Amino acid sequence: MVIRLFCAAGMSTSVLVKKMQEAAKEKGKDADIAAYPFSEMERMLDGVDVALLGPQVGFQLARAKQICEPKGVPVDVIPMQDYGMCNGMNVLKFAYKLAKK
Repeated sequence: MVIRLFCAAGMSTSVLVKKMQEAAKEKGKDADIAAYPFSEMERMLDGVDVALLGPQVGFQLARAKQICEPKGVPVDVIPMQDYGMCNGMNVLKFAYKLAKK
């Protein structure tokens, strides 16, 4: 499963990415998880299963859908509480649920 997180600069989500990687390892899931600035989204979608937006760029969801839908990549905004608490397990579950839709 290839999961990409997009936020304002690609930095603030690095802690969340680490927590998600730990959660994936704990669950025995093979997940490739990385974060990038929203401005990189168009370039970073090859082979991606799910794209997630940090709440700070949630206002870009309509634009993200325009970029992701033609490539068949589901996209949504990470729930604010899980993002704020850096709850890697919940965000990982959110990504897997989104991928199944």
